[in-house]
Order: sequence, then C-alpha cells, then structure tokens
Amino acid sequence: MRFDMHCHTKEGSMDGKVPIAEYISLLIDRGYDGMLVSDHNSYKGYREWKRNLKDKKFPDFVVLKGIEYDTIDAGHILVIMPENVNLKILELRGLPVHLLIDIVHKNGGILGPAHPCGEKYLSITNTRKHKSQLAVMDRFDFVEGFNACETVQSNRSASAIAEQFEKPRFGGSDAHKADCVGLAYTDFPVPIRCESDLIQCVLEKNQITCGGSYYKGTTKERIGKANSILVQSFWFYNRLGSLWRHRQRVMEMHKLV
Repeated sequence: MRFDMHCHTKEGSMDGKVPIAEYISLLIDRGYDGMLVSDHNSYKGYREWKRNLKDKKFPDFVVLKGIEYDTIDAGHILVIMPENVNLKILELRGLPVHLLIDIVHKNGGILGPAHPCGEKYLSITNTRKHKSQLAVMDRFDFVEGFNACETVQSNRSASAIAEQFEKPRFGGSDAHKADCVGLAYTDFPVPIRCESDLIQCVLEKNQITCGGSYYKGTTKERIGKANSILVQSFWFYNRLGSLWRHRQRVMEMHKLV
C-alpha cells in the first residue's frame, strides 16, 4: 500500500493551503492508498476528515491520525498513536524530546524525527545542544528518510542515520501546497487500515520502502538568503509558544501521571 506519510492540511496547519478533502482527491488521482495527516501540533485536519468525510466521500482511502510535534530541543518529531488513544498534551508544543518519547511509548505509539538533517531549529541534528546530537536516536521507531521539500544531501544524510541505527524509513511530501502533494511515498508490504496496523508494521520491522521527487517551490528556494531570518524567527516563535502552553502541559502531565 502506498501512503504519503507527511501531510499538512488547511484545517490543521497555520501554513497549510490545501483542504483535506482536496488533499485526498489529489492523492487518489496520483495512485495513493492513504495518507498520514501530520499537522503542526494539531489534530484539526484529521478531525475534519473524521467528522465530515469518513465513509462519505472517500470510503476506500485510508486516513491515519498523526502529528508533527514541535519539541523544545530536537526540532520536529512525527508521532503516531493508536486509534483509541487521544492525548491532549500532543497538541501542546514544547516538550523535551526525552519526555515526548516516554509519553508516546508508554501509550502504545511510535515516533521518529521529521527531516532530521534539515533546517536549523526544525531538525534534530541541527537543534540539539547535548554532547551527542543523536543521543536519543536509538529510542525512535523510524526516521523520515525522504522529504520532498528537503535537499538531496539532507535526505541522503537522513537515510544514512536510518541505516546506522537500523530504523525503517518513511517518505513524505511535507506538502503545504497542492503542487507538492504526493511527491513522496512510503510503500508498506502489509495492509494498513488503521494506526494500530501501521504501528505493528513498524515494530515488526517489515520491509518498508520510500522515495519520490523533489519539490521546486519551497520557501527557501523562493526567498533565498532571507530564509535565514525566517528560520531564526521560528526559534523565537517556538520558545514563546512553549512558554505560553507551559501551564496547560503541566496540567495534562498531572492527568497522565
């Protein structure tokens, strides 16, 4: 089964431009069997599908619930939880990566770094300040090995990390615009109909393959050197967002405990 494993929707991501219904239609037209909705710190895109589209317009297309979580110290992490597990804390950016891993694993989920060798502050190898930037890599369940919005070198380095730590590789378009949808793929050798199927497939170390083509309309390509200003501004945005949600995270942690 072929999936796009990194998808941003208009309903769930502040910078997403494609409504989830249109996203699904585009993927179906391009021969895909499913998608992982991975909006930024939000399940709103997935909820839109579940409430208004599931079993109505696209009964045979598989939509999986995921999230791209902004950690405070390791960039963006893709998280997939079992279909019956709903954790509010995963919509509250700012957890340190060690704690995020503990929460996800203790509740039956899996996780892995998105674009691990990409932009500063957004990617684990260009964010962590610990002695070893890859100190937690052995605790992840997969690595995003191909991202259509990254560079060739970034994806090669990500694949090398996946090989070094013997992790399955996912491929995702990371699409925010319609012309990027479906540029990357992940092929699963077993049927995937729900999040638990995906989790089992990954943990059983089935042979997962990924690949795709590169998107030529990224923000970095369009604005050139000014992109460094945008990246630096993200650092402030992420820190402020983390501080703003601190009290909520503490309350949710108490519930988990």
